[in-house]
Amino acid sequence: MTQPGDLRALIAAPEIVVAPGVYDGLSALLAERAGFAAAYISGASIAYTRFGRPDIGLVSMDEVAGVLSAIRERVALPLIIDADTGFGNALNVARTVRLFARYGADAIQLEDQVTPKRCGHLDDKAVITTGEMVGKIKAAVDARPSDATLIVARTDAVAVEGLDPALDRAEAYREAGADMLFVEALRSDDEITAAMDRLGGTIPLMANMVEGGKTPLKSGAELQALGYSLVIFPGGLVRALTRTAVDYLDGLKAAGTTAPFRDRMLDFDALNEIIGTPEMLALGRTYEE
Repeated sequence: MTQPGDLRALIAAPEIVVAPGVYDGLSALLAERAGFAAAYISGASIAYTRFGRPDIGLVSMDEVAGVLSAIRERVALPLIIDADTGFGNALNVARTVRLFARYGADAIQLEDQVTPKRCGHLDDKAVITTGEMVGKIKAAVDARPSDATLIVARTDAVAVEGLDPALDRAEAYREAGADMLFVEALRSDDEITAAMDRLGGTIPLMANMVEGGKTPLKSGAELQALGYSLVIFPGGLVRALTRTAVDYLDGLKAAGTTAPFRDRMLDFDALNEIIGTPEMLALGRTYEE
């Protein structure tokens, strides 16, 4: 099993890291069981699943920290966590980085949107100045316990200022000490390539694939061929499970039973096997008189 702290080496390897989005202990466990090398704790997916609300800055630092803590308790694979804007100014960023690193984050992603932020694939975003974001990145680098905790700098400026100014920002964030860059919501194949042409070879780049979002969907292999080091699919699992849940609930309402859906469900024993119930009960017995 991949141990925490291996993320820097994984990103430096020739093969791209494909990280599914997770949002609780069960989703992270399923990602680990499927053999993924890392997982991405999606702020959007936390908002969707915990509150049934959109990704518009409603989730607090403590709420994200609680999710991170629960996931780290359950799995050992490297975790990249979406820290939004750092939940405030540079001093808030420092506190967020210290807390998330203590709870087991291997990489902490910070973005240059204003507070409250919104999903990178929604319209009408706004960004802070480059200088303010540079200060936030420097605060994050100073606050992390060691360079084993990676700082991922995200810019949302493509939609606000255009591609070239966004890439200018990314270069400034690299110089401020970021370990990886994430240019969000690239709008075409040409922009995906242009970002790599401008920034590749100087620092690892991260790509974001959102089904129905603004960026053309590409596979990990396609992005690897372009030179990207990490690709996340942050909301894919939520969208898949939500579609399944809608079908399940519609069927239960119509039939008054789960029987028509049974072949698409785990039974009681199968779910307990996945979550480790037999092992935990056996462990408990070792402490009995």
